[in-house]
Amino acid sequence: MKSIYILGRQSDIAAAEIESLIGSNDIRKIKNYALVSNYDDNFFPFSRLGGSIKVAKVLTTLPFTDWNKIEKYIYETSSQVIDYIASEGKLNIGVSTYGFRISTGKINAAALGLKKILKSQGLSVRIVPNKSTELNSAQVIHNKLAKSSNGYELLIINDESQTILALTTDVQDIDAYAARDQKRPMRDARVGMLPPKLAQIIVNFASSGNNRFGATVLDPFCGTGVILQESLLMGFKAYGTDIEQRMIDYSNKNLSWFKDIFLKEDVVPLLEKGDATIHKWLSSFDFVAGETYLGRPLSSIPDDQTLSKIINDCDTIHKKFLQNLASQTTSGMRLCLAVPAWITKRGILHLKTLDYLQDLGYTRQSFVHANNKQLVYYREGQNVGRELVVLIRK
Repeated sequence: MKSIYILGRQSDIAAAEIESLIGSNDIRKIKNYALVSNYDDNFFPFSRLGGSIKVAKVLTTLPFTDWNKIEKYIYETSSQVIDYIASEGKLNIGVSTYGFRISTGKINAAALGLKKILKSQGLSVRIVPNKSTELNSAQVIHNKLAKSSNGYELLIINDESQTILALTTDVQDIDAYAARDQKRPMRDARVGMLPPKLAQIIVNFASSGNNRFGATVLDPFCGTGVILQESLLMGFKAYGTDIEQRMIDYSNKNLSWFKDIFLKEDVVPLLEKGDATIHKWLSSFDFVAGETYLGRPLSSIPDDQTLSKIINDCDTIHKKFLQNLASQTTSGMRLCLAVPAWITKRGILHLKTLDYLQDLGYTRQSFVHANNKQLVYYREGQNVGRELVVLIRK
């Protein structure tokens, strides 16, 4: 049975992440909000994805997008949907739509119509009201609309000239992310806060084709250890280096805390102090994932001369690092690096180093279902974003 992923705020990043894990042939992107996979949702744990909000099982595809026809079909087949979940007791129902120009009033009216039909069949039903056209993760989790026999979320997805109906099977666990992030004992705002979901994306980009249990990831700029912790959670071994001993100490304390709370088995990550531009990595590793040096923190974009110096300084570090890594790795080694990109009124400014990757010994990976120019992770108001660059050692 096909599955469908509801993509997050930056849909190109979410689509590229799934493509990294599944490949490009068996998936299809629907505009900027969804991606259909020919695999079921057990192909890999949904909790491993950082870029997608929900995953659902496709029930059927309707050969029209007219809302009145969709509503009529749902009413006429309501018993089949309920049989699908085999619910007992009070049933919680939520409805989310994607790609339709429709008011929340119409969605709520359709849901209440479905409730009326189900009640006539002897079922006790509660509707989760819509304040927008789609329910968010917190609503789905709080109302137990996924992974529950007493609730479901019906997704109604506009797919050009047809409509996909699907039932949500899993949703992004915002509480789990918060627990892995906000409760870490050692934090440092000066070096930036890497969100765990972004760390997952970076590791998924880097580990493509090397998903065997126990493969080793190297993070040459490990900071406080976020990428290392997410790698451990995925079943990889962790190897981290950083230019500052303080960061190595922070990573060590954070990973000890993480291991005690989130991991069922005892693992020992390898941590060592080292400048990534000259360091010799003595232990072996299978792929590289990391957030590099992002330059000095900026509360606003400085004048052109100052910004040019910041970018040149970052370019120097990245060039030396990539040269150093190339001298110690062989053809086929895969990397994902989150490198700085500056958000200005004139557009996004990129590292000049990215124009000379071939000369440094790397080929930049491109994606079928995503545009490399859109793989810049940032939030509104940020001055420095993170450009996700996937490289293959030549």
